[in-house]
Amino acid sequence: MTDFAATKAMFHLPDGVIYLDGNSLGPLPRAATARMARVVGEEWGEMLITGWNAAGWMEQPRRIGDHIGRLIGAEPGQVVVGDTLSIKVYQALASAIEMRPDRKVILSDSGNFPSDLYMAEGLIRTLGRGHELRVVPPGEVAGHIGPDIAVMMLTQVDYRTGRMHDMAALTAKAHAAGVVTVWDLAHSAGAVPVDLAGCSADFAVGCTYKFLNGGPGAPGFIYVAPRHSDQVRPALSGWLGHEAPFAFDRDYRPGAGIERMRVGTPAVLASAALEAALDIWDGVDMQALRARSIALSDRFIAGVEAACPTLRLVSPRDPQARGSQVSFRFEHGYAAMRALIDRGVIGDFRAPDIMRFGITPLYLGEAEIDAAVAILADVMGGALWDRPDYKRRQKVT
Repeated sequence: MTDFAATKAMFHLPDGVIYLDGNSLGPLPRAATARMARVVGEEWGEMLITGWNAAGWMEQPRRIGDHIGRLIGAEPGQVVVGDTLSIKVYQALASAIEMRPDRKVILSDSGNFPSDLYMAEGLIRTLGRGHELRVVPPGEVAGHIGPDIAVMMLTQVDYRTGRMHDMAALTAKAHAAGVVTVWDLAHSAGAVPVDLAGCSADFAVGCTYKFLNGGPGAPGFIYVAPRHSDQVRPALSGWLGHEAPFAFDRDYRPGAGIERMRVGTPAVLASAALEAALDIWDGVDMQALRARSIALSDRFIAGVEAACPTLRLVSPRDPQARGSQVSFRFEHGYAAMRALIDRGVIGDFRAPDIMRFGITPLYLGEAEIDAAVAILADVMGGALWDRPDYKRRQKVT
């Protein structure tokens, strides 16, 4: 049984704030402050460059990768951390394309995160081999899987609405048609149970600053199925993906297994914060977390719909089809979210009109959900959002 009161105590949560934006940036784990201070002072400060060996910095990406792997149903030794999510998307997609040289179509959906589509478009231009990115509505993906598709690249949980793809069913259909799969777990890892091995996924990628609480700019991760990891050719042949980085050979030889998906030097300080955040998950059962997420999300939906009739639910009402976020549509959603944040309830906004709320049971309970609904009702009922300063867009929404 997961003790959610205990996990809440592991986070620094500012007084007077109800934080409903962990789907965008998780809050600070209390242990991260001391962990980073130790790495800075005792390791970097005292060990200097010897820390790569003495403090285990070089092994950090694999060690952290295994910790994440346990949360996403990966086989041991098949996840590595580093770089950014966009870089990992590029790596996975480029390797997947090479596995199907006779096919030219990358299938994705209109709910995918734009950066994933940008990376696909850029890769297609760079290759110059006539590949096509085919983007279809999320509900139509299954119908477009066929013998012309090389790669199916999907984000499991839609970043705007929380709509969740059936990973097992779509992967099975893709494989039956000879299609390689790439799953983006940005809004899945730490939010919903994932079973990459059980689904026979080919590639998966994700970020660690959302539900995993690794901090702003925390590194991305990549998974490659064991059946592929010694055969795939990395498009980004970074020196740390080399079989022997410190041999400084003129020619690139890919490392064994997932090691070949390493690119640049590990971000040791950022990874220290991430490692402290991941320690929290040692006491968390993902099925219990999922059940509590659904209960809190349903409570939030019911409360908002009763108190704020001008907001329209755009997330799936069926909790089994929804990730761990709830989104509502409102014409003046940006201004309303600004007003809400000013009153201590932090969510975020996604263009053109979506107010987005992350439901994170590690530090949220019924009291926070009910208080957030009451404050949102005040903002909407009194049109407190209708101020010129709330309508001026900031750089980050």
